[in-house]
Amino acid sequence: MTQWWRGGVIYQVYPRSFQDSNGDGVGDLPGVIARLDHIASLGVDCIWLSPITKSPQADMGYDVSDYCEIDPLFGSLQDFDTLIEQAHARGIKVIMDQVISHTSDQHAWFQESRFSRTNARADWYIWADPNPDGSPPNNWPAVFGGSAWEWNGTRGQYYLHNFLISQPDLNFHNPEVQDAVLGVMRFWLERGIDGFRLDTVNYYFHDKKLRSNPPDPKVIKGPHALSPYEWQIHEFSKSQPENLDFLRRVRALLDEFPGATSVGEVGDSHKSLQLMAQYTSGGDTLHMCYGFDFLGPQFTAAHFRTRIEKFFAAGPDGWPCWSFSNHDVPRHISRWAEHGVSLTALARQTLALVLSLRGSVCLYQGEELGLPETELLFEELTDPRGIRFWPEDKGRDGCRTPMPWDAGDAPNGFTTGKPWLPVKPPQSALSVASQTNDPTSTLAFYRQVLAWRKTQAVLAQGDIAFFDVSEPVLAFRRTLDGQSMLCVFNLSPGAHQLTLAGLPAGAVVEPVSESAMLTGHSLQLGANGYAFVALDAQTKLSVAIST
Repeated sequence: MTQWWRGGVIYQVYPRSFQDSNGDGVGDLPGVIARLDHIASLGVDCIWLSPITKSPQADMGYDVSDYCEIDPLFGSLQDFDTLIEQAHARGIKVIMDQVISHTSDQHAWFQESRFSRTNARADWYIWADPNPDGSPPNNWPAVFGGSAWEWNGTRGQYYLHNFLISQPDLNFHNPEVQDAVLGVMRFWLERGIDGFRLDTVNYYFHDKKLRSNPPDPKVIKGPHALSPYEWQIHEFSKSQPENLDFLRRVRALLDEFPGATSVGEVGDSHKSLQLMAQYTSGGDTLHMCYGFDFLGPQFTAAHFRTRIEKFFAAGPDGWPCWSFSNHDVPRHISRWAEHGVSLTALARQTLALVLSLRGSVCLYQGEELGLPETELLFEELTDPRGIRFWPEDKGRDGCRTPMPWDAGDAPNGFTTGKPWLPVKPPQSALSVASQTNDPTSTLAFYRQVLAWRKTQAVLAQGDIAFFDVSEPVLAFRRTLDGQSMLCVFNLSPGAHQLTLAGLPAGAVVEPVSESAMLTGHSLQLGANGYAFVALDAQTKLSVAIST
């Protein structure tokens, strides 16, 4: 079995917002099935389904109450089976979210655990006695605000929740918990899933001694500062060394199913790249990991270069999965808008960039339409993070609004009812129908570039080496089996001219290049322009901005 995932392209489907089939305003699995041809037309290798298992939906499915049932909001197990069958018939693999660091407080495991200190699952969650003054056992904060500890009067103890109070953390120091969640994974693998995206993969283990985290001396505190969660170095509350052995158990299970893969989400602002490398090295842990390094505001050549170089320095045989947008962050063409001459130009450049980096790629639904972040009113929010921290943090709803399918007015074919989040005019104007037959559209461009990349093994598998070029130009070459591809990006809304010393006569830019003109050794890049140039691997080359 080939390692299809290595350099593959994954398309993230957020089911609530993809397609509603029954008019309740929430997307569902039959809706995803109905739109599989759209996904197939993009030329991606795999679909990642955000949570679809049974849940009270306090955190939009990331609070699981039954790991082996589809939430009725999304359909049934039979719908799931049909989706797998129909996707496979189109040559598309499917992975699903596994949220195993924590459950819902409605899960039967927690309901039993909270009942007493002596029941069969008493140690399945993280319980701790209070300090003598009744306060929580340490200073760990929750990502969504407040303490990570919640009091339970029945047991007379606190339980740990890294996220919402209704999302208690499982105790992975207990082997029975590990066995149980591996059993859940086996259930889905035997049902035909092609692997998993592992939510918060570095949160599984905590420090057994419950030591308090140290402060982060680099954080600036005061008005408009980051959330207090960011004021600590999370040395003890997550990212513990015991995690590696459990990830090896996950890999051993996946290896029983040919072609099955894993993508781990690493959330750690201090050492995400090191953890990503550690969790994917050696061939016996995860297949891929992603962090939030490219999901923030930074858009410089130095940032892209240093993140990639740092990852492969830490894990030469590790494998990253890069993405610029997902369901947790503002859409990238809005985050990086100041660096684009237009949102359309930025959408094109960023797709070309992420597809040329060494690693696999994850695209988020709506990227192919060039969707910007949706501006929402406070009363339109559903995300608990946004509701709590508004207006400094508007939460994640702005990137989760429904896909606009049909031309015209909202909700643009997403539902026959009232959508769970509104579709606003800027998104309506970029509907699939309005772009499908337009060869100049962002959608057409995505299809073109993804099809071209499939013919370029050097971009999917090759090594990467960067050129020393001044900002705002990012230049590198990918090399594989004697072939090489020069990749040059002007990360700015202004034009730049470059000198490509050593470029062989007759070299030309690939047709997917944008705002690029090559004349001899001179490369002119317009606003957000970029160029791909195929070369022999032996070509000696230097790249510099012309003075």
